[in-house]
Amino acid sequence: MKIYHNNRCSKSRQCLALIGNSNVQIVDYIKQPLSFDELKALVSKIGIQPAELIRTNETIWKENFKGKKMSNNDYITAMIDNPKLMERPIVETKDKAIVCRPPELVMELI
Repeated sequence: MKIYHNNRCSKSRQCLALIGNSNVQIVDYIKQPLSFDELKALVSKIGIQPAELIRTNETIWKENFKGKKMSNNDYITAMIDNPKLMERPIVETKDKAIVCRPPELVMELI
């Protein structure tokens, strides 16, 4: 199991507490952003469009992207260049990935 985690996010910390640290790979995607192909694969595994993974209330989004016509690749690039835009936490298993908002959604994977 892998969690895409931002330690500054309370929902992300709550999710990690629910699953515990054992046998969990913690990916600090803020410090180590995903590659384009990794993020594209993760979005596909979640089963959503890239735009659905964007945190639209972030200042970065409002100042730089809001209202612009963007392709799926543009959304992915925006999240790679600005990792704070990626919704969190995301928990991934071999077969599935989900955005754990609320954090209790992680129980579907355990």
